[in-house]
Amino acid sequence: MDSGMNSGRFRTPSPPVHRASTVLFDDIAHLVNVQRDLLANVPASLYATFGTPTTAVLAEMVVAREQGTGVVFAPSGLAAVSLALLAVLRHGDHLLMVDSCYGPTRGLCDGLLRRFGVDTEYYDPTVGSGIAALIRSNTRAIFLESPGSFTFEIQDVPAIVAAARDVERARGDVLYTLADNAWGSPGLFTPLAHGVDISVVPLTKYWGGHADFVMGAVIVNERSWRVVRGTNWELGLCTNGDDASLAVRGARSVDVRLERHATSALALARWLTVHPRVGAVLYPALPGAPGHDLWKRDFAGSNGLLSFELRTSSGEPATPAQAAQVADALAQDATFGLGYSWGGFESLVMPGDLPDGSTHQPRRVRRWTGGTLIRLHIGLEPVEQLQAALARALDGAP
Repeated sequence: MDSGMNSGRFRTPSPPVHRASTVLFDDIAHLVNVQRDLLANVPASLYATFGTPTTAVLAEMVVAREQGTGVVFAPSGLAAVSLALLAVLRHGDHLLMVDSCYGPTRGLCDGLLRRFGVDTEYYDPTVGSGIAALIRSNTRAIFLESPGSFTFEIQDVPAIVAAARDVERARGDVLYTLADNAWGSPGLFTPLAHGVDISVVPLTKYWGGHADFVMGAVIVNERSWRVVRGTNWELGLCTNGDDASLAVRGARSVDVRLERHATSALALARWLTVHPRVGAVLYPALPGAPGHDLWKRDFAGSNGLLSFELRTSSGEPATPAQAAQVADALAQDATFGLGYSWGGFESLVMPGDLPDGSTHQPRRVRRWTGGTLIRLHIGLEPVEQLQAALARALDGAP
C-alpha cells in the first residue's frame, strides 16, 4: 500500500491484522529497551508469542471489561484454565474445585494435576462461607464457576472470597481464588470486581459470537499478574492476529447480541416451565429458578444458555435415550444445531447424559438427582421459530 494514501491519514474502524512470528528491532539498543519495557509491564513484544499490535487492542478491551490488571491469551478456553491453575499450584498443594465445573476442567484436575502432585477436592457449589471448613493448611487455590456447567448453580462468590481472605490473613500465606467466567463474560458478572484473583474467559463464546475461532483469556488482579504472566512465558501460550481481530470484531456487537440472547432465552424458559414434558428449568434469570436471588444480587444480566429436565408422557424422569431422541428431532428440524460449545449466533442443543453411559455432568459431591437434562443455547433466530421447533420435538417425544 502506498504510505502516502489519504495524505498518510488512512484510518479504519477495525485495527489492522498483524500476522507475525519474528519481531524486528532497529539495533541492539532498541531490543534491550523493548526487553526492559516488557519486564516492567509496559506494552512491548520481543516475539509474536508476547503479542502484536492486534492482540494489544484485544487485550485492552478484555482488561477493561473484566476490570483486571493484565491479561494473557491462550489457544482455547481449556488451555486458559490450565494456564491459570499451573501458574498458582505446585507439588503438594491442595485445590478446592467446584463440583459443577466444566467437564474438561475435571479431567485436567484428575489427570495432569494429579500426576504433578496436586490434590483436588471437589466441593458443593452452594457451600458459600462454609468453604472455610474445607480449607487446609496446604490449600493453595479455590476454583469457582458460577453458574455451574449444565446444572447452573449460582455460587455466593463474595462469601467464598471473604472466607479465603480470612484464612489467608490468619496463616500469612497466599490463597488464590480463580473463577471460570464463561457464562458471565462480558459484562454480566465480573469476578475480579468481587475480589477474585484470576478470571478465566473462553473468548470463543460470546466475545467471538460467530463460532469461527477458539481462544481463551486469563485476566488477573495486581497480585496475580507476575505469576500468571511468568507461567505464560514459560509455556509459550498465545493467540494470533487473525483470531484476535475476530474477537475484536465480536466485541463491538456483544452487548446488543447478549440482550437478544437473554430476551429470547427468558421467553422460552417461561414457556418450558408450563410444558407437560418438562420438569425443572435451570436458568438463573428465571424468577423462582434455583439461585435466582443470588443471580439478581450479583449479576448485571443474562444470556442464552439454559438447561431443562425432560419428562416422559407419564411424568417420569426421561432416560438418556429419550433425551437423545428429542435432541435428534431438534437437529433434524434444522433450527437447533447439535454440537458442543455455545455463545455464537446459532441455537444449539446437547443432552447432559448420552445413551452410551457417558455424561457431561459428572458429580461427586452435589449430584443431580432429577431426570436427564437437555442444555439449550438460544441463538439469534426469531423466538417464535425456536419455540415451534421445541414444541414439535417435545410433543413428538416418547
